[in-house]
Amino acid sequence: MTTENDAQRLKDRFRGYFPVVIDVETAGFNADTDALLEICAITLTMDEFGNLIPASTLHFHVEPFEGANIEKEALEFNGIRDPFSPLRGAVTEAEALKEIYKLVRKEQKAADCNRAIIVAHNATFDHNFVMAASERCKLKRVPFHPFATFDTATLSGLAYGQTVLAKACKTAGMEFDNKEAHSALYDTQKTAELFCGIVNKWKSLGGWPLVEHSE
Repeated sequence: MTTENDAQRLKDRFRGYFPVVIDVETAGFNADTDALLEICAITLTMDEFGNLIPASTLHFHVEPFEGANIEKEALEFNGIRDPFSPLRGAVTEAEALKEIYKLVRKEQKAADCNRAIIVAHNATFDHNFVMAASERCKLKRVPFHPFATFDTATLSGLAYGQTVLAKACKTAGMEFDNKEAHSALYDTQKTAELFCGIVNKWKSLGGWPLVEHSE
């Protein structure tokens, strides 16, 4: 649970932004035409030592929106055999996003942050699908910044010389099961672990908090 001091540190750490790790699985690359099939969101907080850690998790299988394009190659990649199967327990885009946004707004408020920001691996892709789905569902109160993101592909390229999620995690000394990859839940968990690891390592090296030195 976020304490008052932890919330204050989180607020200060990212200039008022509340970081939320997101991963989506889709039926193609075009956010406007291709189906959103799975989404996971993990909020972040700080422990008593000021280290960034995962907080809450929400995960949904999503029904293809009416008229959505579905690429066979995309399904083979993410392992979703039948996006219309009732066994998936899928919900509509609106149901998934409303629940995620409700959680994000609640924890963002508790952390006294000004706005949420998406953290993702190759973040533009996930951001585009979240925003396109929000527009289709006519959701007015989208908590995320309309264009800014934190991209762990870029950050891991800087920190570890790797931009592929699996390779970045392994280089960072984190376990990564390729058989579990391309599940929104697993990929979000590993992206959250990677992002927290990079942020906390930078902190341990003296990169934050910044200390002002008087003359």
